[in-house]
Amino acid sequence: MAIDAWLLDGPPAPAFRLYRWWRPTLSLGRHQRRLEPHWWDLQRQGRLDLVRRPSGGRAVLHGADLTYALVWPRPQGTRSEVYGLALTWLVEAFAAMGLPLHGGRQAASLQRSSCFATSTVADLVHANGAKRVGSAQLWRGGHLLQHGSIQLAPCPALWREVFSGDPPDLDPLPLAGIALEEHLLRSAARWLPWLPVPDPGGAGGSSPVPPLAPLAPQELAAIAPRLGHYRLTESVSGETSPELTIPRAT
Repeated sequence: MAIDAWLLDGPPAPAFRLYRWWRPTLSLGRHQRRLEPHWWDLQRQGRLDLVRRPSGGRAVLHGADLTYALVWPRPQGTRSEVYGLALTWLVEAFAAMGLPLHGGRQAASLQRSSCFATSTVADLVHANGAKRVGSAQLWRGGHLLQHGSIQLAPCPALWREVFSGDPPDLDPLPLAGIALEEHLLRSAARWLPWLPVPDPGGAGGSSPVPPLAPLAPQELAAIAPRLGHYRLTESVSGETSPELTIPRAT
């Protein structure tokens, strides 16, 4: 979350990231103030981490998903139109896997704590209504940060503990691991003009998408002070507050 916010706040430049979470984590939208009391219990038990996103929306359970972050300087169009453009690569990628997606049609609800409890224009769902991708935005100075969670195979037991309901009824994907990530990155490279297009001349008609360069030490040092803004702890009063200690960036 801190890296994504840092990318948005830097000199205007497009960026795209696709990443996983190393342990179950619940990310809360930028303006989400109502937290379920049992979320703190799960955090105290060491079964769940709580973080704050710079983007909006409701709570998202990570750990069995892929998260994408898209920084887009000054996109043109209404916010609904920009959502459509920013999600085209995902629509194409899932259609190629035989699992077509379309935009949600429900109105946003402030009464639901879970992002995946409703499907708005920001989201992508299957024909049976199961929500595969939930997305949210942050606009600053005309520039866009869009986050999205691509659910792969959410754990039903943990999902019920967190949200008191069943996860989306999702069909298994025909690709997994690195193969899935490369498939998504190839589609992103076709639809996001600032990404390098993979060379199709490799073995089997395609070559792996080259990995992004790691962050330099000076970049990590610039990001480190932001970490406390996105990690949540429970204060004495029970209100949410940023973590006071910031672990050293490595």
